[in-house]
Amino acid sequence: MNRRDFLKNTAMAGAFISSVPFIKANSPSKIYKTALIGSGWWGMNILGEAIASGECKVVALCDVDQRILKNSIEKVEKLTSDTPKAYTDYRELLQKERPEIVIVATPDHWHPLIFIDAVKQGAHVYVEKPISHTLLEGAAMVKAAREANRVAIGGTHRRVSPHNISAREFIRSGKLGKVGLIKAFVNYGGGPEPPLKNIEPPKELDWDMWCGPAPLRPYCGSLDNPWGGGPHPRGFRSYLDYANGQMGDWGIHWIDQIHWILDLKQPKRVFSIGGRPIQGPPILNEEEQTSDAPDHQIATFEYENDINVYWEHRKFAGNNQAKGENVGCYFYGTKGVLHLGWISGWVFYPSWQGEIIRVPSQLHKPDDQNIKENWANFLSCIKTGERPICDIEETYNATAACLLAMASLKAGRSLDWDMEKRSFTNAPEANSLLKRTYRGSWEYPI
Repeated sequence: MNRRDFLKNTAMAGAFISSVPFIKANSPSKIYKTALIGSGWWGMNILGEAIASGECKVVALCDVDQRILKNSIEKVEKLTSDTPKAYTDYRELLQKERPEIVIVATPDHWHPLIFIDAVKQGAHVYVEKPISHTLLEGAAMVKAAREANRVAIGGTHRRVSPHNISAREFIRSGKLGKVGLIKAFVNYGGGPEPPLKNIEPPKELDWDMWCGPAPLRPYCGSLDNPWGGGPHPRGFRSYLDYANGQMGDWGIHWIDQIHWILDLKQPKRVFSIGGRPIQGPPILNEEEQTSDAPDHQIATFEYENDINVYWEHRKFAGNNQAKGENVGCYFYGTKGVLHLGWISGWVFYPSWQGEIIRVPSQLHKPDDQNIKENWANFLSCIKTGERPICDIEETYNATAACLLAMASLKAGRSLDWDMEKRSFTNAPEANSLLKRTYRGSWEYPI
């Protein structure tokens, strides 16, 4: 089979793509009051697609850093005729503005409380992945969305990416044969991590509110150094008080793709190891600190029907030795291997003589994503009441798998998981890792 024949035969993928309303209506019958909570880099990417849809009026933005908030409001005012109000407390925004759509693009540890309050106030919610910091928070979020009968969608936009859709059809149609193993991975370069000095937070930043229900660490971040600084504004993914490292950041995208392609929910057994031999032991004292997420991690997931998934990440030796992408997943089947990547699309390598098939990606700038398609599906489901492609329960299942891997890493052992009872059957003591105690007056959701 050559590439031309394959592209002619992807009718399922074509029908799926065409069913997602990518093109906005010229005269929308409804304009939705929309608010963004967490108005930094990625939140503004999502809001940009909301604005481009022509069906959203931006009524408010919220951020605990007034520098970020000011810049974001100025951008919205340049793009639209809207004059959004500025808030530093999301609760005040929800109470006063009563938005119909809320985008939650804060660090992970804030997703659950904001999401649950928003759906209870009557808003439909687009929440970034992973949906929660601990597993039981995610279960509470799904419960809240269903009880409120609100459309809730996760930021796993690769489900609506055209090349991911066609790869799914290829695999599900049997062209890869029986799939025996899947490997997901992300590998970047890096080296030892020098500690950062603890300093006073900028006067424009409410650091106590930024930490919220999570532990209050000393501040060490800098807007001038967003990737190499502390937790705020972009480094939070490497701090386990606020996120779950590469497993929670990148892992969920590819675990979700595997779930979606093979109709999986949550694994029944997980084992994970990892550490910081290159970045060095984590440091946290009165003078200085480092991040504490592992610089490498390996996880194995066992699902029903003998489906096994292997995850690997590292933040060193990122020399692209496989001459492919440094992120994605490999599906190993009886008829060949399919690499589902990010930037370059997907490639099928047949087991025997035959043509290599390459299907390129169709991504949007900035940041090479498919938020546009996800947002279009979100709006469509608000109108029809249908479940979105990236429904909150699907994103919860992928989040749960990643958090189970983190629980295994912390417990130092393999864990057998009962999805219905939400508990470990072989290590009851590890159930304490499914939630945590919130700080101060913040209450953990049920």
